Amino acid sequence: MAHLYVSAAHKSSGKTTVTLGLAAALARRGRIVQPFKKGPDYIDPMWHRHASGRASINLDFNTQSHAEIRAAFAARMGAADIGVIEGNKGLYDGMDVEGSDSNAALAKLLSAPVVLVLNAEGITRGIAPLVIGYQVFDPDVTIAGIILNSLVSSRQEAKMRAVLERYTDIPVIGAIGRSDDMRLTERHLGLVPPGEAAEKGEGGGPAGVIARLSAAVAAGVDLDAIEAIAATAPVITPGAPAAAVPASDLRIAVARDAAFGFTYADDLERFGQVGAELVFFDTMADPHLPDADGLFLPGGFPETHMAALEANASLRADIRAAIAAGLPTYAECGGLMYLCRSIAWNGDKREMVGTIPADAVMNRRPQGRGLVRLAATGEAPWQASAHRAGDLAAHEFHYAGLENLAPDCRFAWRVERGHGIDGARDGIVIGNCLANFVHLRHADASPWVDRFVAFARAVRDARQQPLAAAAPAGRG
Repeated sequence: MAHLYVSAAHKSSGKTTVTLGLAAALARRGRIVQPFKKGPDYIDPMWHRHASGRASINLDFNTQSHAEIRAAFAARMGAADIGVIEGNKGLYDGMDVEGSDSNAALAKLLSAPVVLVLNAEGITRGIAPLVIGYQVFDPDVTIAGIILNSLVSSRQEAKMRAVLERYTDIPVIGAIGRSDDMRLTERHLGLVPPGEAAEKGEGGGPAGVIARLSAAVAAGVDLDAIEAIAATAPVITPGAPAAAVPASDLRIAVARDAAFGFTYADDLERFGQVGAELVFFDTMADPHLPDADGLFLPGGFPETHMAALEANASLRADIRAAIAAGLPTYAECGGLMYLCRSIAWNGDKREMVGTIPADAVMNRRPQGRGLVRLAATGEAPWQASAHRAGDLAAHEFHYAGLENLAPDCRFAWRVERGHGIDGARDGIVIGNCLANFVHLRHADASPWVDRFVAFARAVRDARQQPLAAAAPAGRG
């Protein structure tokens, strides 16, 4: 169960590009690479999958207990040769001043040696006190190697290697020069997702991007040293074996395309574990909604695809009619925007589904960003959590806000920390439809998939009972 943790001194140091390059380079060596990402993040894990060929799993102190994190990690590592965990922000950054939710805390929880990616821009000898400080700040964190990133010259590399060798005992296991090939396109919510990169053919699409990152890392990083560091990590004992998967008796339609793709891999897998078959559809290409007992519209980038979404009028009409007829529906962020009357962005305005009596408007700055705490109002068509008020943890990151919202809307959540729709409320409820700006994560404290599937099954069964009662009796 070899594994390591890729972290940095601060954000924008190159963790993601190095992680992708490492995963791809190790996979090209024939290793089965299992990627992980700390915290709530949808886009980095999409790229992880392209680099490693395996679904990336988020490990999140906000929504998961320590036991859940270790169990999720151990379960995924069972069939892997090496695990690569990508941190967020800096090694010691987190919400808690004591560091209980930091990258360092996760590395310790998983007994993962840390490879520190250090941005070399504008620094040489000063790298030594920085590394020494990171090393002594928490002696229980094992910083096993350093990768120097964004070097401007071989001279700078030589100086930094010399100073680190003289003043520290942490080996430099990689040096990567500054290059446009090591940059990923970003915009308002972070990296451009692989699906959109493929649409536009940017950088040769995802395969071209991954090939360049893999080549750069293979050339600049000692992969033997990486594997040796990972091999020092102890085995994380798996938990109880997974329960048998029941036969599917339910169909849930899920939007999955370049406009909607913000889903957790293990959340989607959970649907199958509770007897629901997922039927994926493309909101821009498929003219009709698949036959299903429920509908999930995840987050994404509807604003960058709103012309194509508007053009697919038949699908929008299907969705509007299905929700009006009582189809159990859950929508998050971009999905909520899609269900509104319209989306406006950069001077353009396009018609959307029209289920939610509001207009989604993109703003220049985030309207909600970060960790969220919710309290149930009792209005939700299905209950996301059985815990006491305020215990439902979630996250949000949206530039959109709602305008012209009907005053009689019902809301499922009272926002105790965060912004939601208006700083106080989130989760618009219309019939059997629930639509939030916040994103939920299926976990013991928030088993939203189980509860949504149970609700969809109950609605389906209730509809079938009158049909069964009305059927003519068979001949004896």
